[in-house]
Amino acid sequence: MKFNELLQITKNEPVFSSALLYAGLQSPDALRVQISRWVKDKKLLQLRRGLYAVSPDYSGKTPDLFVVANTIMSASYVSCQTALAWHGVIPDISNSITSVTSGRSSIVTNPLGTFIYRHVKPELLWGYDSTKVPSADARRIATPEKALLDLVYLEPNGDSLSYLKQLRLSDEGISLSILNSIAKKWGKKKIIRATRNISSLLEGKAL
Repeated sequence: MKFNELLQITKNEPVFSSALLYAGLQSPDALRVQISRWVKDKKLLQLRRGLYAVSPDYSGKTPDLFVVANTIMSASYVSCQTALAWHGVIPDISNSITSVTSGRSSIVTNPLGTFIYRHVKPELLWGYDSTKVPSADARRIATPEKALLDLVYLEPNGDSLSYLKQLRLSDEGISLSILNSIAKKWGKKKIIRATRNISSLLEGKAL
């Protein structure tokens, strides 16, 4: 396979698996060697084993990092600090992309950045929106309220006033009615306590 052929095959796939290229080949060994060469020549970016993106120098565009995060770990969505910053709820923006997943907790570092995955039970994989982006599948991002409670749930003492204060939450980005609805659905004491403290902070009642 020539590189121009690969560009045609993947033009609508900002992130693609090697299986897409091997389809129909009886012996993919030669293509495996070629893929390794393209990675070495920085024509392809290896995102994890078997997952690639064409280098922006050759594709003319950088893959959407949230789509990349969703694709690296399929049972996941972007959440916690990353989603909160994206929604404008907290001022601090991290260089890494944090997601929650029903898979194992892990950190994946590749040429596009650092992708952090934090484990939650499968029954907690809800509370996200799927947003369509150009030339890609929809990206999955937690709603502001679910991203905040995911963070509370995963952080030790995440329900405490001291922890919540340091987040510097915006009073415009969170709906308290939605937050209370999610907390009720969740049903955990830690989440209920956090919701009360968040309400106090946003309503200016906390010292």
